[in-house]
Amino acid sequence: MAPYDADEQLTDYRIRPTTIHRGRPVTGHHTLGETELAVASRLGALPLDFESMAAISNIYRASTAIRNHLERSVLHENDLTWTAFVVLWVVWIWDGPETRHVAEEVGISKGTLTGVVKTLEARGLLTRAGHPDDGRLVLVRLTPTGDELMTRLFPLFNAEESFVAQPVNRKQLTAMTQSLRTILGHLETLGEDRQADVRADAVVQSKRRSTRARS
Repeated sequence: MAPYDADEQLTDYRIRPTTIHRGRPVTGHHTLGETELAVASRLGALPLDFESMAAISNIYRASTAIRNHLERSVLHENDLTWTAFVVLWVVWIWDGPETRHVAEEVGISKGTLTGVVKTLEARGLLTRAGHPDDGRLVLVRLTPTGDELMTRLFPLFNAEESFVAQPVNRKQLTAMTQSLRTILGHLETLGEDRQADVRADAVVQSKRRSTRARS
């Protein structure tokens, strides 16, 4: 299999899709090249922001591929799902956070977190305790066994992060990191307002369609 060549990438689907992956699919049934050919065929004539679509869709596909790689390598060897690992990571870094904050950081519901925490607790990796100032709240901490696991596991996890980033040189890696931070900062600053505007506009459009249907 030929190496990934970043210079082959083109971001405008109206010209031609990218063909950067020649091996097995890593995020689904089709390779990236096959998917982008299908996208170009289906959407090429529409007035879309193709550069943004290419960037965001590839962020999503890359994150899925990276998660799959980590789950099938270093996390598999330690009998951890991606979600379980991220829960351990959040608790490890923040040292005794509230369960509600863990759920927010991991991006899962409180109900889903409860199941994950129970599983990790049964393995002797986590403990739960009531908040000293508010009995309604629950704090989560690593046990000594959990702390030992993360201390041993994370360098192995990081080695796989290095493997994933291997085709990208340091200058590109720094630029990519800054670009992703810029996107995250943009969403943290303006995302909620934009979501509210989109929902409000959807209500208006729905009412207009109902009015036209009755007339």
